[in-house]
Amino acid sequence: MALAALAVWVLGVDYALAQAAFVATWAIAGLGVVLVVGQCGQVSLGQGALLGLGAYAQAVFALRGVPAQLSLPLAIALGAGGGWLASLPARRLGGLYFAMSTLAFALVVEEALVRWESLTRGAAGLAVPPLALGGWVAETPLAQALVACVALALAWLACRRWAASRLGRAWRAVREDEIAAAAAGIDVARAKTLAFVLGGGLSGLGGALYAHWIGFVSPEQFGLMLSFELLMLAFIGGARHLSGALWGALVVVALPQGVSLAVERLPPGLAGAAGIEMALFGAVLVILVLLRPGGLAGSR
Repeated sequence: MALAALAVWVLGVDYALAQAAFVATWAIAGLGVVLVVGQCGQVSLGQGALLGLGAYAQAVFALRGVPAQLSLPLAIALGAGGGWLASLPARRLGGLYFAMSTLAFALVVEEALVRWESLTRGAAGLAVPPLALGGWVAETPLAQALVACVALALAWLACRRWAASRLGRAWRAVREDEIAAAAAGIDVARAKTLAFVLGGGLSGLGGALYAHWIGFVSPEQFGLMLSFELLMLAFIGGARHLSGALWGALVVVALPQGVSLAVERLPPGLAGAAGIEMALFGAVLVILVLLRPGGLAGSR
């Protein structure tokens, strides 16, 4: 609460609420990474592409007048379908080889978004209207924050249920030892596929909301750097804990803002140095990893 009050005082109410909407949205996408990486133990370099599928699906449907009550489930379904496609090589590949296959998947999706100009307008991108639910339009920071927090709460409850179920136990068994899990009667391929499908659905939801909050989507927003950023989010927050998605989202969204404010208070000669913000950002991340190697939500 004290941190939230400080953010409102420093940034202003509207800006703080807008950032809260982004934190909740990134936390939803982070939950998808936590399911795949933290719960099931699979390294995915394609989560940014799944986010992009959800964002573009929502943008295209919104521009064609499809109501959000229908377009949001479709964006989630497209993200889940992308997760299923990305998981197919897991039936034959594992470890680094499988991670490279998800990297290839991300590259294919990004190239498709660029080339399919009749639908995506290619590199020119798409302007996305505000989210409309019936006659109510989420165009203020408060409305966006409310929608994002409600969506995060629902996603959180679903993830808790999955993690506590038989499926969650199967994921953790696969994470610890695939051979032992298979010997115990667990369908390893099915467990991996479900992790990617459910994680992809969460990424699709996060991408759909992100498209509305940012108001514009283009292919370069969903490239490999976004996938690396989502992995960083999960590991900094604590990939084996659902709460790690929220902690990681707070760091990814709020830390650059804090670094910018800190740079403004440095001496003029130092504040104007090239790359100072990136250097400070990296230094803070290194300190966080050293102090909390298990993530902010985990134990040392």
